[in-house]
Amino acid sequence: MGGDLGRWIPATIPQLVRTAGERFGDAEAVVNGPLRLSFAELAERVRVAAGAFAKAGIGKGDRAAIWAPNSAEWVIAAFGLVTAGGVLVPVNTRFKPDEAADVITRSGAKLVLAQQGFLGLEFTAPVPVVDLRSGFLDDGAPFEREVDGTDIADIVFTSGTTGKSKGVLMNHQQTLRLYAEWCDLADLREGDRYLIVNPFFHTFGYKAGCIASLIRGATILPVPVFDVDRVLDLVERERITMLPGPPTLYHSLLEARGTRDLSSLRAAVTGAADIPVELIRRIRRELPFQSIMTGYGLTEAGTATASRPGDSFEDIATTVGTPCDGVEVRVAEDGEVLVRGYSVMQGYLDDPVATAEAIDAENWLHTGDLGTLDGRGHLRIVGRKKDMFIVGGFNAYPAEIEGFLLEHPAVAQAAVIGVPDERLGEVGKAFVVRRRPVTAGELIAWSRERMAGFKVPRFVEFLPELPMNGTGKVMKDELR
Repeated sequence: MGGDLGRWIPATIPQLVRTAGERFGDAEAVVNGPLRLSFAELAERVRVAAGAFAKAGIGKGDRAAIWAPNSAEWVIAAFGLVTAGGVLVPVNTRFKPDEAADVITRSGAKLVLAQQGFLGLEFTAPVPVVDLRSGFLDDGAPFEREVDGTDIADIVFTSGTTGKSKGVLMNHQQTLRLYAEWCDLADLREGDRYLIVNPFFHTFGYKAGCIASLIRGATILPVPVFDVDRVLDLVERERITMLPGPPTLYHSLLEARGTRDLSSLRAAVTGAADIPVELIRRIRRELPFQSIMTGYGLTEAGTATASRPGDSFEDIATTVGTPCDGVEVRVAEDGEVLVRGYSVMQGYLDDPVATAEAIDAENWLHTGDLGTLDGRGHLRIVGRKKDMFIVGGFNAYPAEIEGFLLEHPAVAQAAVIGVPDERLGEVGKAFVVRRRPVTAGELIAWSRERMAGFKVPRFVEFLPELPMNGTGKVMKDELR
C-alpha cells in the first residue's frame, strides 16, 4: 500500500500475529515495565490466550469485551480473542459502570476482561468479568481457529459526543490493508520503539498502534495513563523513536527540551481540526523529529486522509492531507465531508436505520464533519456539522475560531459553542483553559483584530479544565 503497493499483507489478524513471530523472532515486541516479550514469545502467549478463550466458551463470531488501560495483557487478550475466532469489543476506560454496561450489553459480549482497581474502580458487568491479571490468559492450551479476512474482527463503539454511541463493524482485511499503508505514511519502521499514549480502546491506539507495530516489527510500549513526566522518562530510558499524540503532547516536549534527552525521537503523528503552524515549525526546528504526519480519521472509516512526506508546515498544520490509497473523499454541497472506499465500516451493530443514514445509496459515508478541498486535493476540516452556528446569517465554525484562540500565548485549550442571542440568532461563547493570566475583555479585543466580527466570541468563560471523553474530544454537550 502507499509507497509499496506490491507488499504482502496478511489476510487476518491471527495470521499477522503468527507471521510477526516468525519474521521478527527475538526482537522486542512489547515492553511493559519489567515485562519484555519478543515477537516469538508474544505469538506463543497469544495462542495460549486463544486456548483460554476457547475453554471459556468463546466460539467463532462470539464477542468479548476488554475494559482496561493500555498494557501488555490488553495486547495479548485482544489478539488471543481474535485468534480464537472471537470479535473484540474494546470499552472506554473513562466510562462509568452504567455506561460500560450499556455498551457491553448491546454488543452481546459473553465475557469481559477488566483490570480491577484501575483508577480506583471495581469493574462489574451484566456478564462474567475476569481480571486481566488473574492468570486467565495463561490458562489455555495453544490454539488457533480458522477465520476469514471478511469476518468481523472488532466492534468499536463511537465516542458518543452526539448522542448514544454506536458499534462500528470492521473486518480483518479492511484493517490490515489500511494500516499497512498507514505505516508508510507515518514512517513507522522495523525496530522502531513506539510509545503508545493513545488508548487501545480507540481505533488509533489499537490499529495505528498495536496492529501497525506487528505489521512493521516495531516495539510496543504501552502507556496506561498519560502523564508527561512518565512519558519523558520512557522516551529517555527506552530510546523511543515513534511518538504520536495530540498537539498538547508536543507542547510538553518543547517545554522539556534542554532538561531531557529527547534525541532518539524520529517520527511524530498528530491530528486536530486546526494546529498552529508555528507549533509544527517548532516541532521540526526545536525537536529531533524528522517526520511529522497529520491525518483525518473516524471510527467508521479509520484513517481517511494523511499528509505526505515533503508537505509544507502550512499543509501539515492547516489541512489533514490527501486521501489514502483506495479511499475517495468529496465535500457535499452543504459542506459535509463524504468518504467512500474499502475502509468504510460494514455497518453499525444491530442498527440498520443508523447505517442507512450514515452510508447512502452510492456508498458514501456521511461523516458529520464539515470541510473544504483545495485544488490539490488537500482536505481541511472546519468543524462538526452539528457544532456550526449561524451569527446574523453567517456560518460560524467553532474549530476555526478555536484555532485562532489557540494562537494567543495565554490560551492552553479552547472550546467554542453557539449560544442564543436575541438580535443575531446565535453568537459564540468560548470556554478557555489559561496558560497564564488573561482577562475575557483582553481575549475578545485580541480576537477582534484577527477574525471577522461574526466569528469573535461575545462571551469568554475560564475553566480549570475542559470536559473530555476518553478519546480526548471535548464534550460540548456538557458545555451547553
